[in-house]
Order: sequence, then structure tokens, then C-alpha cells
Amino acid sequence: MIFYVENEVDAQFDFDIEEVARTVSEEVLRQEGCTHEVEISLTVTDDDGIQEMNREFRGIDKPTDVLSFPNVSYEEPGDFSVMDGEQKIDLFDPDTNCIMFGDIVINEKRVREQADEYGHSLKREFAFLVAHSMLHLCGYDHMEAEEAKVMEKKQSDVLNKLGITRD
Repeated sequence: MIFYVENEVDAQFDFDIEEVARTVSEEVLRQEGCTHEVEISLTVTDDDGIQEMNREFRGIDKPTDVLSFPNVSYEEPGDFSVMDGEQKIDLFDPDTNCIMFGDIVINEKRVREQADEYGHSLKREFAFLVAHSMLHLCGYDHMEAEEAKVMEKKQSDVLNKLGITRD
């Protein structure tokens, strides 16, 4: 996996952003059974940066905690066989020999606020947002109650496996 990190706001945490994001992303891909080599981009930004992206790409003119921009179009969530078909041509980066999997954007301010609100560590909140976003990159959604249950369980499984709990 190739993992690009852009820390637009020079966010400082008591953990390594790239290390945590990479570890969580790898565990999501492992649990989902993705055997493709992928490249993922992570941007850490602020309220203004994420609001601008939310407005431009989703038509919602307000900040949020995390945005996910998957490059893969799935028939079924987690069915990575679509990356072997015609999509592979459009998704394949010949310079890296990887599938351009997607982009994650995290709002530093919301990481801090939500960690405080939920009473857990900054690392746990950051890891949760990465896991959540990675599941979106794998084709999952939470618009319906049943979809939300599936995502919640998968997020919990990843974080528990890595020992990143609410403590």
C-alpha cells in the first residue's frame, strides 16, 4: 500500500498521523479481503478546508468531521473483483503499479471536539474516522439503518483488533 499524507494545517497530535492512518487502513483492507495493491491519499485540514470540499463535492455548505472520495465503483460493498475488470484501466497508476483507491479528508478540529465529547483519546477518534472513511472507500454506506449497523460493526472490529479502544 502506498499512503500519501498532506497535513495542511500542521496538526500536532501525541501520535504519528501517518502511522495510525496506515495501520488502520491496512487492517480494514485485511479484514475486507482486499489483496490489491492500493494507493490512498489522506488530507488533514480545518473547518474551512473541509467545508469548501463539502460544498464543492456534496453541495453541503458546512464543515464535517470526515469526507471520503472513493475511486472504485462497486456492485456490492467489499467486492474487489470490480478492480480486475474494465475499471482497472482507469484506476491503475502505472508509476506505482497500484490501484488509486481513493481519498480521505479529516478535520483536525472535529477530531479534537469529538474525542472530548465522547470521552476518548484523540488517537481513538482519529483512528475511528480513518476506519469509517476506509469502509466508504470499500463501498460501504450508512444511509439505511441496516447499512449503518454493518459499518458500525466493521469499524468496531477493526479498532478492537488494533487495541484502539474508547479508554
